[in-house]
Amino acid sequence: MSSFLPHEIKVREGSGSAQGLRIAIVVSRFNNLVTDRLLSGALDALARAGAGADDLQVIKVPGAWEMPVVAATLAKLGQTDAIVCLGCVVRGDTPHFDFVAGENARGLTAVATDSGIPILNGVLTTNTMQQALDRADGIMGNKGAEAAVGAVEMVHLLRQLKGSKG
Repeated sequence: MSSFLPHEIKVREGSGSAQGLRIAIVVSRFNNLVTDRLLSGALDALARAGAGADDLQVIKVPGAWEMPVVAATLAKLGQTDAIVCLGCVVRGDTPHFDFVAGENARGLTAVATDSGIPILNGVLTTNTMQQALDRADGIMGNKGAEAAVGAVEMVHLLRQLKGSKG
């Protein structure tokens, strides 16, 4: 049995600046008390990472259900390096939550794997509105900011893996 030392293994990890990256943010208007905070966090994180306003676009959709088709359209246009999807689905008394949350995740995953473009899923799926608020600029941080930072990291990681400068 062989053992490797950490310095003997090549590790690839995304990091870097958002400067010059073209990033689209698809945000749900449903539960806008939460999604407006997620969007604010994402835009702030991208600005701190060096993104320029001309390289960012925000696309507002009715809800999480509509995100996959918009993400697929953006990916096909080839004008973005990454897509950040932000939304909020709060569990209710009916199975509607399961359909919306599940199909959103399935659809965004399909777009990412089919297109090769990083699609960051910042759609909160919570049991209560308070849990959502806690994750949209509360005690759990801002998941919109985390998704935006993840998008930058993924663009650079994919460029490394493809042999481009990242």
